[in-house]
Amino acid sequence: MRRALIVIDVQESFRARPQWDRIANPEIAEPVNRLVRLARDSGDLVVWVLHTEPGSGDVFDPEKGHVRLLEELEQPLPGEPVLHKTSHNAFTTTNLQQRLTGAGVGELWVCGIRTEQCVETTARVGSDLGYEVVFVADATTTDPIGDLSAEAITERTLAVLRDRFARIATVDELAAAHA
Repeated sequence: MRRALIVIDVQESFRARPQWDRIANPEIAEPVNRLVRLARDSGDLVVWVLHTEPGSGDVFDPEKGHVRLLEELEQPLPGEPVLHKTSHNAFTTTNLQQRLTGAGVGELWVCGIRTEQCVETTARVGSDLGYEVVFVADATTTDPIGDLSAEAITERTLAVLRDRFARIATVDELAAAHA
């Protein structure tokens, strides 16, 4: 079975928001870069996903110039798709499923920004579509919502995904398993 790494919304739009100073892991590029290198070394497909809100006038509006990968990220290689989505999950408003099917992918590793939002939603939809999903916990990040800390949000996300929608793993665990 072929595998794909889906890198979700690790983009400058989030750094341009005032909440960035509250993000749980502002160094999110480091674990994501490790995953990207691991996926490439294993011959896996790497898919980059960016969230856009055209015409919104905010940091997710492509006209503002922030809808691009964080500058410290490994950049896409030729042949690695860069998809632009307008929904919370990476499937609904893109051709991700068609690309994965065409490439014979059966397992997804998911990572990115907003652990409980776009990354979790993509994991759930991926699972519902029949993919084996690995949620790479330490390669996601989020910020607090209301009275909930980023840590509490992440803990809740891992609890509801574990053994239902995804296997939970860390970058180190995946690297050790694929060494």
